[in-house]
Amino acid sequence: MQGKICVVTGTNSGIGKATALGLAKLGATVVMVCRDRAKGEAAAKEMIGESGNKSVDLLVADLSSQQAIRQLAAEFKSKYTRLDVLINNAGLYLSNRTLTVDGLETTFAVNHLAYFLLTNLLLDVIKASAPSRIVNVASSAHADSLDFANLQSEKGYDGMQAYSRSKLANILFTYELARRLAGSHVTVNCLHPGVIRSGLQRDMGLQFQIIARSFASPERGAETSIYLASSPDVAGITGKYFSDKRETRSSAISYDEGVARKLWQVSAELTGLDAMPA
Repeated sequence: MQGKICVVTGTNSGIGKATALGLAKLGATVVMVCRDRAKGEAAAKEMIGESGNKSVDLLVADLSSQQAIRQLAAEFKSKYTRLDVLINNAGLYLSNRTLTVDGLETTFAVNHLAYFLLTNLLLDVIKASAPSRIVNVASSAHADSLDFANLQSEKGYDGMQAYSRSKLANILFTYELARRLAGSHVTVNCLHPGVIRSGLQRDMGLQFQIIARSFASPERGAETSIYLASSPDVAGITGKYFSDKRETRSSAISYDEGVARKLWQVSAELTGLDAMPA
């Protein structure tokens, strides 16, 4: 990965931090995206020390804010002229319904709309850097339906349902973007990282947090992300879902192109983007 520039979101801990470290060890220039500057700086220092790679940068952004995402994209473009790999990794689970500064339900906003908006804002640089890669961290816990009349969970909120629907949205977005980028030499894939102990479980209650101690390590969870970002084995492969570094099938609805196009249209409206093909 020498000479490659990689952006990884959600990198101050968990799978994101392990992914960024793995790419740094491979020689990439790693741009970490973190919400908390102090935690991000500590993680970057640790990463440089462990990898021996000084090409580790930090950009600070709260991905629940669309203005912050736009500022993030602008800041990246002011510092870099190419982007070889974008890994949308940041995500959360919330037991209770909350709203972002933009008035959107937080789980859907952070887990899906942030992927959608940041990717589209950086797409010109990614295309210009082709062959390049986009990697979206999803989950095998993705839902088998998407209720467009209740995307914001106004009709009742269930934390796991909101999370699962956001992960389905990640996969639908991946497949639709791959179709729109056909022939561009930009690949777009998504993955299930495994059942991993991470900060995601913070809001799941004490009992679940105790169970989560037996889950696999963040380093194990980062393996497929690193593989999709760097391996020559997947060069040219696009629009696929992976688990344990192997291509596998996602839920039936995730392959519904009509649902994917509708989600794209709604996402474009919610983020103020042009809904024309990427």
